[in-house]
Amino acid sequence: MVKAKIAVVILNWNGKLFLEQFLPTVIKNSEVATIYIADNNSTDDSLSFLENNYPEIKIIKNASNSGFAKGYNDALKHIEADYFVLLNSDVEVTPNWIEPIIDFMNSDNNISACQPKILDFKNKSNFEYAGAAGGYIDKYGYPFCRGRLFNEIEIDNHQYDNVTEIFWATGACMFLKVKAFWEVGGFDDDYFAHMEEIDLCWRMKNMGHKIFVVPTSIVYHVGGGTLNKVNSKKTYLNFRNNLITLIKNSDSKFLFFKLLYRMILDGVAAYKFLFEGNGKHFLAVAKAHFWFYIMLPSTLKKRAVMKCKPGFKFNKNSIFPLNIVYLHFIKGVKVFSKIESK
Repeated sequence: MVKAKIAVVILNWNGKLFLEQFLPTVIKNSEVATIYIADNNSTDDSLSFLENNYPEIKIIKNASNSGFAKGYNDALKHIEADYFVLLNSDVEVTPNWIEPIIDFMNSDNNISACQPKILDFKNKSNFEYAGAAGGYIDKYGYPFCRGRLFNEIEIDNHQYDNVTEIFWATGACMFLKVKAFWEVGGFDDDYFAHMEEIDLCWRMKNMGHKIFVVPTSIVYHVGGGTLNKVNSKKTYLNFRNNLITLIKNSDSKFLFFKLLYRMILDGVAAYKFLFEGNGKHFLAVAKAHFWFYIMLPSTLKKRAVMKCKPGFKFNKNSIFPLNIVYLHFIKGVKVFSKIESK
C-alpha cells in the first residue's frame, strides 16, 4: 500500500502533440500522485492547451529551454514530495505502474532510484532503446541495458522480468527519492540533455545508494521525441557527456589509460561516420572532444566536490569489468543474457 507523497513530473518543450496523446492515460493511471508539467518556455500552444483542457494539472514555467537537466532541476525545486517520478511526455503508462515501484522503494531506505520495464510504443513486443529492462556500464564508461546492447534491441520474452539491482535507471521514466536526489546535487546543469541520468545514478552509487528495475511496472516509450538518433546534436551530447561522466565518477585507478583508450575508440567511431558519409556526425564527435577539454577544469572541480561528501566511496562492484565494445562488435555478443554471467 503506497504511503508517500508522489509527484509525477513531465518536462515539456513544444510537446503539445505528445501531451494530447499521452496525458489522458497518465491522469487515469496516476491517482496516487500529483501531476506536474514543467514547461521549458514552449513556443507552441502547449500551455494554453493544458489550461483549457486540464486545469487540475499543476504547471511550473521555466524561464528558458535549458534542456532536460537544468529544466528538471529548476522545476523540482518548487515541488514538495517524498518521491519524484520523472516521465517523458512521449510515454504511455499502464494501470498500476506507480504502486509496485513505490512499495518496493519504501521497503529499503538505501533504494533511491528505480525504473519500470520500458517497451517500444511502436512495437510493443520489443524493449525500447532508452532504458529497456535496466541500465549498466562497463569499465570504460560505455552504457548498455538488459534488453539492448548498442543498437541491438531484444524482443521481450519475459526473460528480464525479475526485480534486480542495476547501475542506472532511465530518465524516460525515473523514480527518485527526493532526499537522495538533492543529496548528490540533482542533475548536472551543464549536460543539457543525454547521459545526465547515468551521471546522477553513478553519483548515487558512489554515495552508497541502490538502484533497481521493477519489471512488474511497464510503460511504453516512443523515443527520440526531442532529438532523434540521426541528429548530429545528439551525437555531440552523447560523446561529450559520456566522457564527462567517466571523469567525474570513475575510480582514479587507471583513469588516464581508460581515457586514452576512449580517445582511440571515439576516433574510430568518428572516422566510421566519415566513411559512411555522415560528415556532420564526424564533426559532432570532434566538437564533443573539444568541449570536453574546455570543460575539464570544471569537471574535475565537480569530482572533487563529490569526493568531499560524507559517505562517498568510488563504487567498483557494480561496474561491468569487461569491455562491452569488444564483446559486442568483435565477439558478436548481441543479447544481454550472453554477458549476464560475466
